Amino acid sequence: MRTRVYEEMNRIAHQLVQDQLEDGTWRYPFETGIASDCSMIILLRTLEIKDEEDFIKELVERIAAKQKKDGSWRLFHDQEKGNLTSTVEAYYALLYSGYRNPKDQEMQAARRFILANGGAADVHMFLKILLALTGQCAWPHFPINIEVMLLPDSFPINLFDLSVYGRANIIPFLILANTNFRKRTPRSPNLSDLFQKKEVRFFTENQEDEVRSVIKSIKQGIKGLKPHVNLRELALSRAEQYMLDRIEPDGTYVNYFSTTSLMIYALLARGYPKTHPVITRAVQGLKAMTCRIDGELHCQYTTATVWNTTLINYALQEAGVPYSSNTIQKANDYILSRQHLKYGDWAIHESNLLPGGWGFADMNTFHPDIDDTTAALRAIRTLAKKQVACRQAWDRGLKWLISMQNNDGGWPAFEKNVDKKVLNLLPIEGGKDLLIDPSTVDLTGRTLEFFGNYTHLDRHHPMVKRGIRWLLRHQNSDGSWVGRWGVYIYGTWAAVTGLIAVGVPANHSAIQKALAWLRKIQNSDGGWGESCKSDIKNCYVPLRESTRTHTAWALDTLILASTSVTPEMENGAAFLVDKKEKDWTTAYPKGRGMAGSFYINYHCYEYVFPLLSLAHYQKLAGGQLLTDL
Repeated sequence: MRTRVYEEMNRIAHQLVQDQLEDGTWRYPFETGIASDCSMIILLRTLEIKDEEDFIKELVERIAAKQKKDGSWRLFHDQEKGNLTSTVEAYYALLYSGYRNPKDQEMQAARRFILANGGAADVHMFLKILLALTGQCAWPHFPINIEVMLLPDSFPINLFDLSVYGRANIIPFLILANTNFRKRTPRSPNLSDLFQKKEVRFFTENQEDEVRSVIKSIKQGIKGLKPHVNLRELALSRAEQYMLDRIEPDGTYVNYFSTTSLMIYALLARGYPKTHPVITRAVQGLKAMTCRIDGELHCQYTTATVWNTTLINYALQEAGVPYSSNTIQKANDYILSRQHLKYGDWAIHESNLLPGGWGFADMNTFHPDIDDTTAALRAIRTLAKKQVACRQAWDRGLKWLISMQNNDGGWPAFEKNVDKKVLNLLPIEGGKDLLIDPSTVDLTGRTLEFFGNYTHLDRHHPMVKRGIRWLLRHQNSDGSWVGRWGVYIYGTWAAVTGLIAVGVPANHSAIQKALAWLRKIQNSDGGWGESCKSDIKNCYVPLRESTRTHTAWALDTLILASTSVTPEMENGAAFLVDKKEKDWTTAYPKGRGMAGSFYINYHCYEYVFPLLSLAHYQKLAGGQLLTDL
């Protein structure tokens, strides 16, 4: 087995070397279904840009190719029936493109599915916003006034209590909702028949009761503001300036598709002409984030260049490739060039801290995150011991990371102590994944793993001790942990490997329960697989097929908590070595963005995590590692 494992590691490593670009990066796709492709068509048609026909045609082909026989579009392979929101956005985009006709057989099938499943009034909130601002329905009532932009940071509930991701999306939305902006064009399709005479609402009457106390508190704060000749215009202007101040070098607003497209519409609402340089640069920035997947054009929600490059760099070094190799050197040069030197919104919560983190995307320069920072530090760990400049970058990153620990002992994704759960009562669909940035299992576990393995801090250190306590408090009764950016297998991997790294003994009851749970859910082919339905049903749901990524996470967990190879590990390694994965599971989403609506297929995961777990298998089994490429 050790020989076969070595051969598979060698195969993966050589594929990675082949795929590395000259600038040291790996630019594997960050794939999120069809939502951004559909939104791009609607945006371009709304702006009436005339020189994008070939671009739109290619997006149409990708969207149309993913339609199912019942006329629907799905979020993931094993979704029992199609997804209403995906189907409405595809139907809308295809008709608006002008390259599909309402009378086409496929469009008729999509329409039947939509009407049979509640109609367009029941879609996800983000699509309701798009339908309203492009004139397909009336603006639903939204009870929060734009004047919230003027609440001071000291107010008990203010904008900086929202997650950076939620804040970036909500600010342009506030402009649009408070101005009731609508923009139709001569090419706009008529979707009125899809609403079945239903009123489009952002929330139900029951939800109104739930949020009343939050809204009351906010309105009291607004009333307490000093009189101004035009408070509303001042608030609109401040919201506009917030967006403009956070435009990245590529023209996008914080490097996300949704935030940038909402900014464009919000600027139109503020009176910007559609040819304004800020708008044209933003469109070009979105276009620059496109990629090709199996030859098809896809508008990425963001790029994952820093994430890809840091993870792959780290995995190769774990597999034995020396830091002095050309592959690692080029990757390290890129990683060091992407360390943040600007203050971001995170400084509101930690004002005495210097910048030093890393972000996720290539053009992300001021909203770093904990996961990318630990991944970058793992990648440059050896170089930091040899080179002064790298050591300085390491020290800055380490100080930033340490300071991001929440008061409850865990680590968030982006900003410290942005965890006021009362905000989850706001009428924002998917708000639990959008509005706040609390401590999570995967971030806390991965951060502890970094500290334990690369800074030699252990369970006796006060900071680490608090992180351990937080993790142990959040274990599920069956022994698993649930992650924020993956689900149960991912969360369990992050938690166990973090606990082991900081010296929690493998015979600890929490770790033993987790290992027993992983052994229980192992498939007969030796692998593991988890359905995206896990985060919808809030319990582990097996995929009924194994994937390389889920198998690698589970296998790595078993290996790092053991002192010898077991039959479960042999079977898991054999699944990876024999490449038993079915074609559709390769493209199956392994990451989650928002439960029930946003899932991610990280294309680099097919290489990174199998290589990592097989390298750890070799270390445990006494097998050969890679020495160079």
